[in-house]
Amino acid sequence: MSGQIYIQDLSMHSDLKLPSASCSPVIDPHVSPDGTMLAYVRDNELHVFNLTRYISKQLTSGANGHMITHGLSEYIAQEEMERKNGYWWSLDSKYIAFTEVDYSGIPPFRIMHQGKSSVGSEAQEDHSYPFAGGPNVKVRLGVVSATGGPITWMDLLCGERGQANNEEYLARVCWMHRNILTAQVMNRSHSNLKILKFDIKTGQRKVILEEVNETWINLHDCFTPLDKVNTRYPGGFIWSSEKTGFRHLYLHNSDGKCVGPITQGEWMVEQVVGVNEASGIVYFTGTLDSPLECHLYGANLFPDADNPLPVPFRLTHGKGKHVVVLDHQMQRFVDIYDSLGSLPKVTMHSLSDGSLIVPLYEQPLSIPRFKKLQLQPPDVIQVESKDGTTLYGALYKPDSARFGPPPYKTMIQVYGGPSVQLVSDSWINTVDMRAQYWRSRGILVWKMDNRGTARRGLKFEGALKYNCGQIDAEDQVTGADWLIKQGLAQCGHIGLYRWSYGGYLSAMTLANYILDGYDTFYSEKYMGLPSENQSGYLQSSVMHHVNNMKGKLLLVHGMIDENVHFRHTARLVNALVAAGKTYELLIFPDERHMPRRLRDRMYMEERIWDFIERSL
Repeated sequence: MSGQIYIQDLSMHSDLKLPSASCSPVIDPHVSPDGTMLAYVRDNELHVFNLTRYISKQLTSGANGHMITHGLSEYIAQEEMERKNGYWWSLDSKYIAFTEVDYSGIPPFRIMHQGKSSVGSEAQEDHSYPFAGGPNVKVRLGVVSATGGPITWMDLLCGERGQANNEEYLARVCWMHRNILTAQVMNRSHSNLKILKFDIKTGQRKVILEEVNETWINLHDCFTPLDKVNTRYPGGFIWSSEKTGFRHLYLHNSDGKCVGPITQGEWMVEQVVGVNEASGIVYFTGTLDSPLECHLYGANLFPDADNPLPVPFRLTHGKGKHVVVLDHQMQRFVDIYDSLGSLPKVTMHSLSDGSLIVPLYEQPLSIPRFKKLQLQPPDVIQVESKDGTTLYGALYKPDSARFGPPPYKTMIQVYGGPSVQLVSDSWINTVDMRAQYWRSRGILVWKMDNRGTARRGLKFEGALKYNCGQIDAEDQVTGADWLIKQGLAQCGHIGLYRWSYGGYLSAMTLANYILDGYDTFYSEKYMGLPSENQSGYLQSSVMHHVNNMKGKLLLVHGMIDENVHFRHTARLVNALVAAGKTYELLIFPDERHMPRRLRDRMYMEERIWDFIERSL
């Protein structure tokens, strides 16, 4: 809280605040597995606080301002790799693995706080932002005793340009039993991923698995070490791969050799949530029943090569989305469940057969505050793309008794980019208050997940390879055409709206967005290096298409957005002026990637609705 750590000792009925200065906040605290120590980062160095003796010790040194950091994940890891941590406790709490990040090779990008009354250092911030085609940070991996002492550096340096093995990104770090450290490293083109195993005393490495895919490799957290007492495959692990086009689980021995598949089929595993080696069952969530849903399943951990792979058994009930947490004894699980027609509810179930043990939390739809909202779940629709692929859409229809029969003025909410799914059998779609508000004002609202979006397998998602702003836009046009052919919408009265990649795809109907100013990991994964795909980047450039722009455009941007910089909008405005195209601009000088403050969000919604009323 406010950069400080507070510890409450229930046995002594006392509180303790970990000392820290306002200029040196405590960052990213994690308790050791045995509960006796607390690790954290302060002044870019890794520290450990002994929770029994109330003594703090600094484990690393040599950090240099913001050029060298210890124990903190870099921007690319946090924003694009979903790796939030820069250090990891060993399973026995004796060691900590950590990253040293060197930003010195990346020129700073300055963001000015134009909304401030003052000038100078307090009205500006510098970011080591790795633009597409440019250098990345250098990352190395070290191990230190939790009690302090010398650091052992692993034989690994990511981000060093010119390396023969091209180990560009440190994607994941994981401890196995017997204090074996593993790391997943990926090349710059995202086509090769290696799992390395390290001897933490010498730093020596061994490659135990290598994954190759021409489309790209999606990172995940399914790497699961097996317990050291397992007699069939000691030191083995579970790994998840999309080598068949769909992410599935595979059993590997200690040398990394694949023993066999655990799951298979045209659906995907999403997360491993538990393993019971004694009973030989792995528990996971996935899309076996439908890509619009998520369920808990169990499968045989040790496949029988002589018999066909059995279909996993389902343990959750009710169509929709299930988020589950298993207990440590592998006897029960907590199920957080919701669907288009059901608010989130929490229940406890038996892990043996999924039967209900006890309800924990539920609110009925009949309570007054929900009835007052008059929420109507959208209809889920199937549409075919030009190549025959099934696309899922969500349709929010205005009340015909109030607004008459269709066609209606229509707003299409889009995202369209990889790693995101908008349309699912989830309460989040019913409680989309912007869609519900527009529907209540007589606007038909449509969402559709085009090729390139998540949870449909690598072939579906990989359609975006070198095609950002083309395949996705083509499918969104197909969706709009379907609305027109069904008599629900009419030409000239259709608008598109969304933020981030969705803003990109919205602008595609007018011109395009540009990817050459975005970061290395995201841009190059889907579009390749700018130097190797100049025509592709040109086709994804707003400047290349702006002369073809038709319709009315409202641009919204936070001026201190450190993710998608305001320079994107500024460059687009220059191109619009040069082409003589009209536009409207709504800026928030003190907001980042999305307005956060209530007053700014309310103002934005009012201005967007005003634009819709005038333009649609």
